Amino acid sequence: MSGKPEQHQRAESIAERIIERLDGHIVLGLPLGLGKANLVANALFERAVKDRAIDVEIFTALTLEKPSWSSDMERRFIEPLLERLYAGSPDLAYAKALRDGKLPENVRVSEFFFVAGRWLGAEVAQQNYISANYTHVGRYLIDRGINAIAQLVAKRGDAGDAEYSLSCNADITLDILPKMKARREPFLLVGEVSSQLPFMPGEAVLPAGEFDLILDGPDRDRPLFVVPREPVSLADHAIGIHAASLVKDGGTMQIGIGSLGDALTAGLILRQRRPELFADALHRLSPNGAAKRETGAFETGLYAASEMFVDGFMDLYRAGILKRRASDGAILHSGFFVGGTAFHRFLRDLSEEERALFQMRGISFVNEIYGDAEQKRADRTNARFVNNAMMVTLMGATVSDALADGRVVSGVGGQYNFAAQAFALEGGRSIITLKAIRRSRGRRESRLVWSYGHTTLPRHLRDMVVTEYGVADLRGKSDRDCIAAMLAITDSAFQDELLGMAKSAGKIEKDFTIPPACRHNTPARIADALLPLRKQGWCAPFPFDTEFSEEEQHLVPALRHLKQTIASKRLLAHAVLASLTEGQPDRAEFAALERMQLAAPATLREKLYAKLLLWTLRRCPSAASH
Repeated sequence: MSGKPEQHQRAESIAERIIERLDGHIVLGLPLGLGKANLVANALFERAVKDRAIDVEIFTALTLEKPSWSSDMERRFIEPLLERLYAGSPDLAYAKALRDGKLPENVRVSEFFFVAGRWLGAEVAQQNYISANYTHVGRYLIDRGINAIAQLVAKRGDAGDAEYSLSCNADITLDILPKMKARREPFLLVGEVSSQLPFMPGEAVLPAGEFDLILDGPDRDRPLFVVPREPVSLADHAIGIHAASLVKDGGTMQIGIGSLGDALTAGLILRQRRPELFADALHRLSPNGAAKRETGAFETGLYAASEMFVDGFMDLYRAGILKRRASDGAILHSGFFVGGTAFHRFLRDLSEEERALFQMRGISFVNEIYGDAEQKRADRTNARFVNNAMMVTLMGATVSDALADGRVVSGVGGQYNFAAQAFALEGGRSIITLKAIRRSRGRRESRLVWSYGHTTLPRHLRDMVVTEYGVADLRGKSDRDCIAAMLAITDSAFQDELLGMAKSAGKIEKDFTIPPACRHNTPARIADALLPLRKQGWCAPFPFDTEFSEEEQHLVPALRHLKQTIASKRLLAHAVLASLTEGQPDRAEFAALERMQLAAPATLREKLYAKLLLWTLRRCPSAASH
């Protein structure tokens, strides 16, 4: 690192300098998610493609790609979104080559976290995946000989007075920079300036002299990549209400990305604004467990120690819930963020004083209590670290990142870190949330299982598990009691089969019966329990800011439902026959059909599409509740 960074306006010239200074052998770190220096990475990739003497090894995570489609129906929905949301956002060239199986031999890519499900069928990506706790990634990069980091940065000031913020990705960079300095080996820190990236203050700010190369050219104004918020189902909302009732006023929060994270956020806001409605909904959802839960508004408020700064924390801040300050004055410490347009704008538009409440730190600070442990323990009171899972066994082992055949769905990330931290902190709890069922090829399957051929969190870290049917408190319980608690929050269609497995294994008494109060765990009961809230405008599919238009909000859950229907020949045949008797669309339905270019179908195929979509719009619960 030099006293003053080289300034470049073209990514190609920076790529040339990186190649020169590292003698053509580049071991490149690209931050997780939003913080990748896409233009620099693409320029390096193109040079390596043209000159096979250049060797490039990329270590990264959460490679963001624009939505793609696998059917004509999906194309009709996605194509307009690409123009509206992603115009000007550069694709990562290595990702396309990797997906197409066309990476040259002199370019290798390894990730430690995938966008969920996106790389299941990519053999090279699966083979090069690195299984790691988030907090261990930095040391692995150093062990693998990293000699460059190329990162998107925000800029403040000009010329010699310039400062740069790591902004959306302080996570790994802050952890490894001191170690790379101490090693005194060739290493380049490369910044790619974005005028759209919020300048996050505090430890995320680095003086210009920390950088070796800066790209600050005409592309600085290009839009940031956006991740639209997903629709929140009724099952999600039920889980969110249950989980929100486990959060103590004056406590600490970690929230994950996705519909379950948004459902928890919505549940906390309902509790804050209408505590009587929240308590009533909780009682309707869980009449036997509601008395032991938290239902009051937040007076002291919450502090967040969350590896990801999700959109939901913006909503909690606006609702007056995220307001408890840690010892340094921050109300949130986080390692990285990526979100929607409204979220990025929110951070940019904050005053400097207000933005200082949200501090981006190295991931070792957020995900562990080592280092300043005494202060962290004082700050992280009554912590509730909430993470999502794909499956949980009846004895409490969590499956979150991979399948039984070894294929990786996403990654471990910080899930183990926060589970271990919950046990290390006085009053801390690790909460795993998941929907009780999933649909596969038109069939309902239980996500609560007897056993599975892969584990992310072993059963000795079992703590709290939440489904739409309630909360299972497993900490310190015997295997027998864990099984009984998990059966109580299992969908009733699968309770008998799972109970039989437990009895066959001798893990629960032969005469055990599931309590009658837990024998009505059905989607219909959840819908009925949430009906009073829905009538008052709560539990909407999109409870917060969304990138989607009104018609698209109607279409997203309907198209998901239709995709599940099409996966089953039996369900598809039924849907086709039933759709033929549909009448004329109403105004909202016509607008949805128009958005899909199906309002005036011309061909037989388009007419069938229109009928199927209309049939789905009228029967998809999430769409109907919009």
